[in-house]
Amino acid sequence: MSLGGCIILVAVGAILSFATDWHMKGVNLDLVGWILMIVGLIGVFVFRSVGRRRGVVVPPAQTTVVEEDRTRRI
Repeated sequence: MSLGGCIILVAVGAILSFATDWHMKGVNLDLVGWILMIVGLIGVFVFRSVGRRRGVVVPPAQTTVVEEDRTRRI
């Protein structure tokens, strides 16, 4: 899930919890909204931690170059 998907989950959850007054038999939409918001926030934190790990640049290993001493024989 991308960062955009996580933000959409948070937004849909907030709309279900705070902006609607629908009543469905057998479904608590406030609870569904809170669950969506929590899952979205967990996704945002996971995405941030993975993104932070990807941003670390490891310098390449230094290789030692050994030059041979060559003398010209005439």
